[in-house]
Order: sequence, then structure tokens, then C-alpha cells
Amino acid sequence: MAFPERIDLSQLSAPHGGSPRLTGHLARPEGSGPWPGVVVVHEALGVDDVMLRQTQHLARMGYLALMPDLFTHGGTRRCLVPTMRAALSGHGRAYRDIEAARTHLAQHPASTGATGIIGFCMGGAFALMTAASGDFQAASVNYGILPKQMDEVLKNACPVVASYGGRDRMLKGSAARLDAALARAGVVHDVKEYAQAGHSFLNDADVGPRPLRPLFRVSGMGPHPESAAQAWQRIESFFATHLKQQPSPG
Repeated sequence: MAFPERIDLSQLSAPHGGSPRLTGHLARPEGSGPWPGVVVVHEALGVDDVMLRQTQHLARMGYLALMPDLFTHGGTRRCLVPTMRAALSGHGRAYRDIEAARTHLAQHPASTGATGIIGFCMGGAFALMTAASGDFQAASVNYGILPKQMDEVLKNACPVVASYGGRDRMLKGSAARLDAALARAGVVHDVKEYAQAGHSFLNDADVGPRPLRPLFRVSGMGPHPESAAQAWQRIESFFATHLKQQPSPG
């Protein structure tokens, strides 16, 4: 299967308050479809080969997978801080860019119209914040920061599958808090913490500047293949139920 195709989403983002320039990376399954779509929201370090392979993995699972590059207009250094702030505010340019990607998938001739969202790290926060937007039929939250007003954010949320690492010092206790909040909201959910995993454990390789990678490892950040395999199995099963087996929206 080829690496995801680079596409231009600017015409869907710019007129609606999104990025003036927006690049997306689209991976499609083999065959003729139609398939459900999944918007992929990347980590705080941006689009790299690891995130492209995650997108490709979703295509192998049977989804049109589209990852918008939220740092297209301005680059990682200029966009990282405002995008992280937007992730927890629930509004801003990045949300318009995610909507542009969702619209592209919904309009794609090979789409069933059903669409999910999956996010990693920073992207996990976006996936959680958009779960109640009414635009997605399922959300996968992977080591995403939790919003302060969680009960308010999760009202009427779509089904959520979430994965956290027990060795993730930045997000200690997040899995239990999210599980309780989703239960209070009456949202269908599957939340699991993997005791031996840390932050970014779903990645298949170390990321970030090479000199800093040993520091990341010491902080508990990086791949944990056994936990990742189990988490992907849960995501695949959850998405199959809520995206593949449900009637297409409206």
C-alpha cells in the first residue's frame, strides 16, 4: 500500500475561518469501496513518518483516512502553542481545519458518509473536544489532555474509545477520570490504561529531535509494542461497530 497522498484542503478551510493554506494526507484502502472515513489528528510534533504510518494503518483497517496538517500555515514552531491552546478551548482555526478534513471525507465519492475521528497526544484532545459536535459517529482518544469542564464537553458525545499509559507522568489518572465522566454522561465508551506504557506508546518508532530522544524515554514517552497492539485491536473493534456497522448518516 502506497504512502498517503498529499492533497490540498485550502478551499475547504480558508473560506470558513480555517488555515489559508491547508495540506492533508489521504490514505485509502485497496479496492473500490465505499468506506467510512476517519479524520486523523496528529501529535504535537506535527506530521512525520510515524503519523503517516498511523494514517496508513487506518486505511488497512478499511477506512478512508485523512490527516490535516494543522501546522501547514506557519510551521510547527509558530503553530504549536496556539494550536495546543485551541485544543482545550473548543474553538479556533485548528477546529475549522479539522472540519475541512471531515467535509472532504463526507463528500468523497468512495465514502459511505459515516465519519470518525482519531487523535494522538495533542490530537487526542481535539478528538475528545469534537466528540459532541454531532459531526462524528465515533472518536478515538489516545493520551489526550482532558478539558477542565469535562462534563459539559461530553454532553451528547458520540461513542468514545480511549487509551492511556500508566507510566505517562503528564496524564496520571486521566484514564480513570475520563471513564467516570463518560459514564456520568451516559456515553458509550471503552477506556483503558496500559500499566507498562507511557506517552505516545502507539507510535511505532521514537519521534522528536534525536538528541532529546533519550530524555523522552526516561520520561516514559515512546513506543510500547505490546500495549499498542492491544489498543489497536480495541480501536478496530470499536470503529467497526460504530462506523462500519451503523447506517450512514442522513
